[in-house]
Amino acid sequence: MLMSPSTSPRFPPAPHESRRVMTGLLALTAALAIAVPALIVGTMDRRPAIVRKLKLAPTKVVPASQMPQVEPLAYAPVTREDAVAFNATVPFSTAPNPAARPFTFGAPSPALDRAVDCLAAAQLYEAGDDVEGERAIAQVIINRVRHPAFPKTICGVVFEGSERTTGCQFTFACDGALARHRYSDDAWTRARFVARAALSGSVFRPVGHATHYHTDWVVPYWSASLDKVTAIKTHLFFRWTGWWGTPPAFYRKVSADEPAIISLARFSDAHRTALALDPQSAEALGQTLSAARTPAQPLADDPNTFLVVLAPNDTADDLPAIAAVACGDRAYCKFLAWREAALTPKSVPLGVRDIASMAFSYRRDRQLGVERSLWNCTIFSRITKTECMKSQMLADTGTADGIPRPQLLVEKPQLLIERPQLITPRADSSRTRGATGPAAPRMSGTLQPPPPAAADQPARR
Repeated sequence: MLMSPSTSPRFPPAPHESRRVMTGLLALTAALAIAVPALIVGTMDRRPAIVRKLKLAPTKVVPASQMPQVEPLAYAPVTREDAVAFNATVPFSTAPNPAARPFTFGAPSPALDRAVDCLAAAQLYEAGDDVEGERAIAQVIINRVRHPAFPKTICGVVFEGSERTTGCQFTFACDGALARHRYSDDAWTRARFVARAALSGSVFRPVGHATHYHTDWVVPYWSASLDKVTAIKTHLFFRWTGWWGTPPAFYRKVSADEPAIISLARFSDAHRTALALDPQSAEALGQTLSAARTPAQPLADDPNTFLVVLAPNDTADDLPAIAAVACGDRAYCKFLAWREAALTPKSVPLGVRDIASMAFSYRRDRQLGVERSLWNCTIFSRITKTECMKSQMLADTGTADGIPRPQLLVEKPQLLIERPQLITPRADSSRTRGATGPAAPRMSGTLQPPPPAAADQPARR
């Protein structure tokens, strides 16, 4: 007789089948108990907590067809201990680190002397009176001057960025270190020896083609985006990732026209002589300019024009040097300054009242051979009247809304004779026959520094 499923008898599972199921469940539980914690531990970020919060630039390989950008010098807000911990997590590059080619500046000259002193200053104020550290810093500067992303002179590289609020590439040039601390004559002698050797072919091989460095107790925002190549004591050295960090990228021909740096005049005979300063003036001026101050900023839509407010302690004699520092190596530059922020315009062209209230102006145009400073002599007293701005004559003319608008009484000066003619002497004039005056002096097309002292050897060009 067939039985329906509802009425069929049910038998308990065999004992060996129950044991098999139970063993499988226990094994699965044990495996999960081991695997899950291991997975959690394995995926944990073991870096210090403050480092995990840092938002640093990721590694970026700039193609050879695109010039890499020189990042402003800015540091992550971390403690010294956290910075050291983070820097230890950045691995050294495993790619080859070939030495740079020897660099030779040229024959002895005033320009070489200025380059030596710029390099020596960077060595001392960045590495201290330490020969190995100084050699490493010197090699980085020489690497930069050969690279097309940086200025083409030694002094230009060392003092790059001194006119920007983002700060200098080398901190001592902007943070007042030159005014706060003065190294001994012996330290300067050693630094100049290292600098002159580096400019005469000596190569510091461990640095390779590094163009960046920092101490291990700070974290620049760019540090994670470059290849870390070596460490020299407390300094870590980096190069660009990709083609721009390889030897072929360091191809640029270096200029021998080293600028004179005003803030070095108190330390350097070479810079002081080029600026035609006596030792007392150089000392006072160097102290003023080396003190930490906010660099002037050019206009956003005109990078060659500065409209600035003077500091309360800026003296009349300081202003040309302050303007020259702000203009940097620009071939054309206008530096216009006012005593009060309320009077300082925000854009150009200037209005009549802007011009009338201006305290100081500096204009440079190297193509025309012009470099001139003028003072508002109602604000600053000057002995020579040719240094004074021309006074602006104002007249009020009513506008449609009844608000007076200042205008120049004479907007554009006119010649009395529209087309000046040469006056030709009469042929029968005995007083003028055959008489010729001396030729008018011609202005040079470029500004030339004063002739070097007798002890200097002639420059090679």
